[in-house]
Amino acid sequence: MVIIIGAGPIGLATGIQLKKRNIPFLIIEKDCLVSSLYNYPSNMTFFSTSDRLEIGDVPFISHGYKPTRAESLEYYRRVAEHFELPIHLYEAVEKLEGEDGSFTITTDKDTYQATKVVVATGFYGTPNKMNIPGEDLPKVHHYYKEAHPFAWQNVLVVGAGNSGVDVALECFRANANVTMAVRYPEIKKSVKYWVRPDIENRIEKEEVKAYFNTEVKEIRPHEVVLETPDGEVTIPNDFVLAMTGYQPNYKLMDKLGIDLSDDDLCTPLYDEPTLETKRKGVYVAGVVCGGMETNKFFIENTRVHADMIAEHIEKNI
Repeated sequence: MVIIIGAGPIGLATGIQLKKRNIPFLIIEKDCLVSSLYNYPSNMTFFSTSDRLEIGDVPFISHGYKPTRAESLEYYRRVAEHFELPIHLYEAVEKLEGEDGSFTITTDKDTYQATKVVVATGFYGTPNKMNIPGEDLPKVHHYYKEAHPFAWQNVLVVGAGNSGVDVALECFRANANVTMAVRYPEIKKSVKYWVRPDIENRIEKEEVKAYFNTEVKEIRPHEVVLETPDGEVTIPNDFVLAMTGYQPNYKLMDKLGIDLSDDDLCTPLYDEPTLETKRKGVYVAGVVCGGMETNKFFIENTRVHADMIAEHIEKNI
């Protein structure tokens, strides 16, 4: 049996390809189905069109040109049901022992035997921390759902990429008092071209206060301390929305014995044609392959991983 760790789109796609080849498998997921998509903002719309998110040759029909978060959740549920994929949700992998052809996987609920292991855990489950005093306060959020809870509150948005800008604008329009802490001298160039002028105009009109070349130094129960080019600034604060990005679950990869590159990207080391890691019989699939380079791989350009891995497994069992 093949164990697939992660029930995101690529984990599901890998299961589908194994099923088509009559190879037994089980998908184990520590959270809900496609949890990364579930953690997206409630009203999020994908950059991509629905056809580029399809798996298993199941059509993805959306009401608009680009699908919404809600439509994607329904789609991947429907795909899992259609193929009757065996999935264990809310079960975390804790240990991997053995070798190719004879692995033992221990979770927080059970123990399984596997011939091969596929790691499709993405990166959205582990936020990049600022590692500053007060980051563990309840008012600090590394995930964002919607603006309504922050109406009439003093909100600090950390980050000036697409997520940070979207959050700042949504909270501003929900009548929050929004301040942005930006590490860079300006809003990131990579921000969506139709959104960038909006946030720049809000900042220019002082409807959103932005501190550039600035780091958050400390978070306190009712205020935050910013390190700006002009020195420390302390401002009133009710909530901190830290849109600082995410990273792969490196603790899990260490438990799985997956070697990483020795540069800042911390990329899993794998054979590109097969996606098999240096630990024989263990594969990586999906966006986790990019390590800290989280803007390199997406659902759209990693769907092919499922077929590549399934084909290699079929030839080596």
